[in-house]
Amino acid sequence: MEVLYGLHPVEEAIRAGSGRLDRISVARERRDAKLDRLSSLARSAGVRVSVEPRDQLTRVAKTEAHQGVVAYLRERAFLTIEDLLVPAADGHHRFFLALDGLEDPHNLGALLRTADGVGVDGVILPERRSAPITATVAKTSAGASEHIRVARVTNLVRSLEQMKKANIWVIGLDERGTPDYTDFDFATDCVLVLGREGAGLHDLVKKTCDHLLRIPMAGQVSSLNVSVAGAVVMYEAMRQRQASKLNPVVQPKLAALAKPAKKPKGLGSI
Repeated sequence: MEVLYGLHPVEEAIRAGSGRLDRISVARERRDAKLDRLSSLARSAGVRVSVEPRDQLTRVAKTEAHQGVVAYLRERAFLTIEDLLVPAADGHHRFFLALDGLEDPHNLGALLRTADGVGVDGVILPERRSAPITATVAKTSAGASEHIRVARVTNLVRSLEQMKKANIWVIGLDERGTPDYTDFDFATDCVLVLGREGAGLHDLVKKTCDHLLRIPMAGQVSSLNVSVAGAVVMYEAMRQRQASKLNPVVQPKLAALAKPAKKPKGLGSI
């Protein structure tokens, strides 16, 4: 059984109503309004609440940073790539995030938090060589990991090819890519692919991408931390997509990148 700790992450797990939350334990030594409200919220949602010594919560959470509350969650049921590819009911352009071998749970948690913040339609994670969604990830995501739709796939390249067949653009982020991320039209169906810490995208994943975008750097370092880079591009994508709803006329320079007259290399190909 998974554990989740911290006031805000546990509150988000209760509000998510996913059915994964089995029970929560609160520290006997901590009695204050915040913890009382959380306990009341849990009981209102039909979640059992028990009182335990703080040391017991520390042993379960494996950290003293649990803020006096630990939640016990049933095993997560991941989605499949087919689940994510179901067309949006309201017909909006879908926006996905795929992570190619991210290993740091703090980076994963930060990206899930941003993904939830910008309203992505789903996150794709490979089963192997990737950080699992743990209590640390959930805490770093501030509970967003309980809201976001996550698909676990055995082969990321194959899944990206499936997305191409569904007419979803595969957009990688690479420091040697071109054009700049601000010059791409995100007001379309697309998936943003982010690579490993330090090493970036695997070669085969990079070859599968329809476009490789870069974030221009004015200083001495060549790239940003992956969670920061992902946040920069995801919020630019959200800005463009919101603007396109207000103004359906697509700027010519953006249309030339994302919607060329000829069928692009890779889109729908194998």
